[in-house]
Amino acid sequence: MTENRVRRVAEQIKKDIGAIINYEIKDPGVARLTSVTDVDLSRDLRHAAVYISIYGSDAEKEETLQALNRAAGFIRSEIGKRIRLRHTPEINFRLDNSIEYGAYIERVIKSLKEEENDGQDSGSG
Repeated sequence: MTENRVRRVAEQIKKDIGAIINYEIKDPGVARLTSVTDVDLSRDLRHAAVYISIYGSDAEKEETLQALNRAAGFIRSEIGKRIRLRHTPEINFRLDNSIEYGAYIERVIKSLKEEENDGQDSGSG
């Protein structure tokens, strides 16, 4: 399987899973502020690691992750209906904390800049 095809299929799966999570899953355990950040698809297209970002507390994240893994069969069948593949990949959801980490880094940089500006303001007076 060519890398380009794997990448295109992974991108389509990412879009479709995002739509399924937001509009078709009725499980109350799935937080509404959930987004699919990446899909890592095996070269044979049989396994997909789906990385999701969930906004909420740690308990809400864990509950949402469990609910998504319970709904993996339904999501897989929906993917099979939307994308024509010989084998619909097995789906495994994984938590992606990169957005939170990026926000944390941004806060640290902002606070360092504020400290630097405060130090310059008080030193010039």
